[in-house]
Amino acid sequence: MRILLKNCRPVDPEMEIPERADLLLEDGRISQMKTTDNQGDSSAGSAGIETLDLKGAYLLPGLIDMHAHFREPGYEERETIRTGSEAAAAGGFTTVAVMPNTRPVADNPATIELIKARAAEVPIDITPLGSITKGSAGSELAEIGFLSQAGVRGLTDDGQPVMNSEVMRRAMEYASDFELPIISHCEDLKLAAEGVMHEGYYSSILGLKPIPAAAEEIMIARDIALAELTGARLHIAHLSTFRGLEMVLQARAKGIKVTAEVTPHHLTLTDREVLGYDTATKVNPPLRGQQDLKALQQALSQDEIDVIATDHAPHTVEEKMGTFDSAAFGISGLETALAVLHQELILTDKLDWKRLVRLMYYNPAKILGLEAQGLRTGARADLTVFDPDKNWQVDTDKFKSLGRHSPYNGWELTGKVLITIKDGRIIYDDRGDQAEILY
Repeated sequence: MRILLKNCRPVDPEMEIPERADLLLEDGRISQMKTTDNQGDSSAGSAGIETLDLKGAYLLPGLIDMHAHFREPGYEERETIRTGSEAAAAGGFTTVAVMPNTRPVADNPATIELIKARAAEVPIDITPLGSITKGSAGSELAEIGFLSQAGVRGLTDDGQPVMNSEVMRRAMEYASDFELPIISHCEDLKLAAEGVMHEGYYSSILGLKPIPAAAEEIMIARDIALAELTGARLHIAHLSTFRGLEMVLQARAKGIKVTAEVTPHHLTLTDREVLGYDTATKVNPPLRGQQDLKALQQALSQDEIDVIATDHAPHTVEEKMGTFDSAAFGISGLETALAVLHQELILTDKLDWKRLVRLMYYNPAKILGLEAQGLRTGARADLTVFDPDKNWQVDTDKFKSLGRHSPYNGWELTGKVLITIKDGRIIYDDRGDQAEILY
């Protein structure tokens, strides 16, 4: 298949590329990249080639999400590897790292091999993560060496933090032998207790059980101390508080190997959104206060955050129904992430495109040990085309994901993923009347 992408605006902070370019894709790779002339005509020939005029849309390397829940095996009513992959493609992601809280837990090579086999049937790349402890129960280490041989790129008990400090210490030591990062969901379960939202003004007026920011910060401090002790690579998942951010920055200044991710919802929403008791706003860690949001946004502009990850967490309609107290934690985030970041951060000059590519492509690839070829001649053609002028309304009923819960439902957004390309083949196309998955 040969595809000519005409008149696009390529974005790659690691490459010297023209502001406007035409790219020829052949045999799954970028075979040519040439400057578009002032009239928008290509200097590359187009005979026998499918030609797409992108009319100034942005062209990014295919995005990498290093934190998503695809639920398979065991919870296919919430999401499958296929539906999660379709949601990823619709969001512009061509590589996704999937969390191990499946059933059975991905704490053994057999489950990892099952995930890889199912992943071979979908058009995006699936990177499995392994559990730190057996059954993610926090008491006995998983066979980390065997998990490494099976191809995991990181270790996490996400959703079930390792409360035992001795177990976490040994996990870090063991993981270091295999150059695997420990990805930590930082939450003191005793302090969080049965809380359902951030502790503050809004939890008081709503009468909902609170989760103090300290529940996250205490565990960040502990894991940083253990990373310093062991020399391990520590990655803080879904960082959400300004004090937690301060601890990460202080640790880095001391030379401790710690990285951190934030989610689009923690960058754009606060606990005020819980007014109305909409269970789509129930997420863990919870939506925080305005001070936390501002600190995280500022950290982006100062290159103090390493990654933006979705923490895509689909649930059934039934699990998100009922009272706020009883509803499951989680937001389906893959299909709205890039558009929300564009409208709320890029258009308001809080984030620029080059930083976004580092945060959602180069940095997650580095942390997980994945190859990031970028936008260059000869590179694998994993690409995301984003139309900054396309206006659309978020409608969760139209999601590719089985999880139909999003705090952005009903939002009017400017900017949308137009095309997603994997290995030189279009796998998502939103140029017509209806967006299509193609594979």
